[in-house]
Amino acid sequence: MAAVHSLTRLEARRIAIKAQLLDAERPQDLLEMVKHLNFLQLDPTAAVAPSADLVAWSRLGDRYRPEHLTMALEQDRTMYEVRAFVRPMDDLRLHLAEMAAFPTTETARRWWSANASFRSDVLRFLRRHGPALSRDVPDTSKVAWESTGWTGNRNVNQMLEFLNARGEVAVSGRKGRQRLWDLAERVYPTDTPVVPLADAQRARAERRVRALGIARPAIFEMPGTYEVEVAGEPAEVEGTSGEWRVDPQALDLGFAGRTALLSPFDRLVHDRVRLRDLFEYDYYLEMYKPKEKRRWGFFALPILHGDRLVGKLDATADRKRSVFQINAIHEDVKLSQAARKAIRAEVDALASWLGLPSADPA
Repeated sequence: MAAVHSLTRLEARRIAIKAQLLDAERPQDLLEMVKHLNFLQLDPTAAVAPSADLVAWSRLGDRYRPEHLTMALEQDRTMYEVRAFVRPMDDLRLHLAEMAAFPTTETARRWWSANASFRSDVLRFLRRHGPALSRDVPDTSKVAWESTGWTGNRNVNQMLEFLNARGEVAVSGRKGRQRLWDLAERVYPTDTPVVPLADAQRARAERRVRALGIARPAIFEMPGTYEVEVAGEPAEVEGTSGEWRVDPQALDLGFAGRTALLSPFDRLVHDRVRLRDLFEYDYYLEMYKPKEKRRWGFFALPILHGDRLVGKLDATADRKRSVFQINAIHEDVKLSQAARKAIRAEVDALASWLGLPSADPA
């Protein structure tokens, strides 16, 4: 049984930052970056830039361009998109067994079973006409998809999502923001091996702890009936209660920090409880709040400086006015002049990367 590692908050923060490739030693390659992080999350909100692009830029800097991600997905096929995540194509083998078991909820299984002929019709259509937009695929469903949300009665979209989740249909590209769907055999390598589910879950848990550096054990629990060993080694962090799991390879590696602007969906800040425990930092995505109730802004970017999260950037890429509008730089802690200068330099670097001059409040 591994000994319990005793860590200070400072040590734990540095492990987390370095694991997420946000220290001074920047990665050099988009694919290698995504392989280490395991995925990029896709989100349509682009008040500054799409989240996947922000995550890549915050690591790679100006060497990254959005067209690099498009090329990896649509031409080189070194990555693939599934259920709002971009993953390395090399990792597909670790997901195929779980994909084959989809759907897992009783409601979804009933709908899937009742629409067996609809499934066949969609696959037949794509074989003949794909790649195709969802609006071009005929709806031959026998039972409508029922939902109180926006997916209600959107039968073609729901069937394509199910088929995508099962690995039978893949996103082959995009037309604007709309996904183009095709048979998975035309997008994924046909010789991809299927790693047995328990082995795949264990490998994915190990990769998650490597990408996060340190996390609560719950983050590594898997859905379904399979049990796997919890990845990493046990740790305790001063000022916090309960067990943590730490990547043993991340211990005693040294640390040199830098300044970074993060997407609200960045995995360094995604787990808000972990965020408060390790960084003593509060953050809420306020895009769903009425304007008058926002503290930090519609899509405020967390600001990392060295080994601390020190504030939020409230800014908007205003394409109509052709400016990067800076509404406020909120300081959560008292900052030195050197820190303010470094943060402003990063804000200006983001504006330059976006191809927009920065504009401060009038």
